[in-house]
Amino acid sequence: MRTELKTRKRLAAVMAAMSLLFALVGIRIGDLTLVEGEALTARGVRQWTREGVVAARRGSVVDSEGRVLAMSATAYQITVNPQTVKDPEALARILAPLIGVSEETIAQRAARKGVASVILKRQASRETVDAIRALRQTDESAAAALRGVSFDEDVRRWYPRGAFLTQVLGLTNVDQVGQSGLEMVYEDTLRGVPGVLKTEVDARARLLPDGKTSYIPAQSGHTLQLTVNADIQAIVEKAARECLEVNQARAVQCVVMDPNTGAVLAMCMKPDYDLNDPPRNDVEKLQELMRITAVTDVYEPGSTLKMLTCAAALDSENATVDSPFTCTGSIRVDGDTIRCWKKSHGHQTLREGLANSCNPVFVTLALRMGTDTLYRYLEAFGLGRRTGIGLPGESGGLLISRKNVRRVDLARIGFGQSVAVTPIQLLTAACAVVNGGRLMKPYVVQGILDERGDVLESTLPQVVAQPIREETSAVMRDLLLNVVENGGGKNGGVEGYRVGGKTGTAQVYKDGRVARDVHIGSFIGIAPMDAPRIAVLLTVHEAQVPVDYGSTTAAPFARQILEEALPCLGIEKTQPDATAAPDARVPDVTGLSLKEAKKVLAQSGFLCENDGQSDRVTAQAPAAGATLTQGGSVMLYTYEQTPVQAMELVSVPDVRGMSVTEASRVLRARGFVMKMEGSGLACGQSLGADTFAPPGAEITVTFRLPDHEED
Repeated sequence: MRTELKTRKRLAAVMAAMSLLFALVGIRIGDLTLVEGEALTARGVRQWTREGVVAARRGSVVDSEGRVLAMSATAYQITVNPQTVKDPEALARILAPLIGVSEETIAQRAARKGVASVILKRQASRETVDAIRALRQTDESAAAALRGVSFDEDVRRWYPRGAFLTQVLGLTNVDQVGQSGLEMVYEDTLRGVPGVLKTEVDARARLLPDGKTSYIPAQSGHTLQLTVNADIQAIVEKAARECLEVNQARAVQCVVMDPNTGAVLAMCMKPDYDLNDPPRNDVEKLQELMRITAVTDVYEPGSTLKMLTCAAALDSENATVDSPFTCTGSIRVDGDTIRCWKKSHGHQTLREGLANSCNPVFVTLALRMGTDTLYRYLEAFGLGRRTGIGLPGESGGLLISRKNVRRVDLARIGFGQSVAVTPIQLLTAACAVVNGGRLMKPYVVQGILDERGDVLESTLPQVVAQPIREETSAVMRDLLLNVVENGGGKNGGVEGYRVGGKTGTAQVYKDGRVARDVHIGSFIGIAPMDAPRIAVLLTVHEAQVPVDYGSTTAAPFARQILEEALPCLGIEKTQPDATAAPDARVPDVTGLSLKEAKKVLAQSGFLCENDGQSDRVTAQAPAAGATLTQGGSVMLYTYEQTPVQAMELVSVPDVRGMSVTEASRVLRARGFVMKMEGSGLACGQSLGADTFAPPGAEITVTFRLPDHEED
């Protein structure tokens, strides 16, 4: 009886234990299926599948005619499955010289356990991949070491034209994410949507022969079409590069715009870099070169702003083109003396005052209009606020608030001091002066296109304000034409075209003080003046040449741009005037007294102006030997020369391989006179490249036809 009781107790205990065990198992099964089921399923899927990202092809950037400026090119990711690598060191020795990655890095990545795939190289070229595949086929030991290495399609950003529209286009990083410029601003538009490729693998991450594969294709990014014309941009790039070199300048900026729409036809900032090979190892340098200074940096515009003051005075009826003024070389405002660049212009009209760029005339106009009137026009022209061009980092410029502006500040604003603008601000305002008085919103993106080329979004010209009347604009076109034909803007004129414009020479501030030895020279050129189609602003920062005024540093290169760009726009030359004065060589009058210089120039058919600093000519513009229309003016400088005469020498450029026209233009830009021998391409020059010679020196250039043309 007692034995039977013990047996029952033991059976009950076993049953209880079994029940508890089954209960625990049930709870665990429930936990695994109901609570952790989703996570475990996902974990299992990860273990028996290999998932790869299919990179989306980034959208292209094209010019106004559809020509590619930035695109995605095919590249490859080189990966390795560490589970299949038996000798990481052997793999590293073979791959390192082929893919440009250190042996140590490759060995460390190939030795990682617990992962199915490790990236060894991003954006490898097809040549690199082909070399690895060829090695596998020809070398058995290499093939064994390379087991587990595979290739996945990748993309890289490619800029077909290299250093071209550099800062505006911007950069992407290795993951194809925009870092600057339009690449950054339009990241969502350009990047596209990545695809996914899933394949089934075994426990060692090897593809299963009968495994399933799923593929979700990538969606390419949209195409960004710009207003920039690649032909005009190429012209600007070349001119800006030459301008930087010839003037030995710190920087050069150029913006070209359609005055009627605000569309940017070209934008260039030098120095720059090749977009395909940016200096990523020098972050500070790269960040400086990436800045779109034409919209981010401000400067005192100097005399180029006089066109706004003149337009405001005419439109507000505070002056007419024939209003009389007198320049004695300076004018006093509240105890401050404001000087003109010339000793005295004497009696003159507003038309003559603008052509002469006379400071006292524009001081008088600013004070005559008063703060409220002048500021109303300047603000209507867009000064003091961003243009909204859509490029990163844009500045709104600097304009003293009305309540804080003094009379002397107002006087200086009238001729371009005590105010700061960005190049894009100033050119937009200048376009409003000549296009009928409409301030247009500048833009650089024309539209967004899909893969088929259908337009998804487009930008239409937008009128922001009407600063001046159409009648005033017509008068200003005539006045600005006179500046180029008869005033200080002659170096910006283009034969056969009616070009108007204005030069400017602005102050440079260093450590809070005005630097006396360097300036910012600029020129605004617009053509044709009867119906403007193109406007150019070229600024030259801190040129290292004896005469660094805008008329000598900037105007000749703006003329070069207009001369080559106008035919690109289909604008034909006007019929030349049969009675026009012929061109002649400018004589050398440096070292002569002003009286003697005037006599020599008059005998050659030229007029002259001088800065009134002394009685002895120390420099001249244009340089001796340059070509100038008879009746034109030669600027005589009488400032005291530095005793270090070597500073006046100019570096001789290398013109070998250039055509007659190109060689003549490059030498003329540096003040040299070219003597030509032969025809064809330049093959020799009397003064070697990178030697130094004084401006006006004659350089004999020998030209020869290519061998296959000599017959």
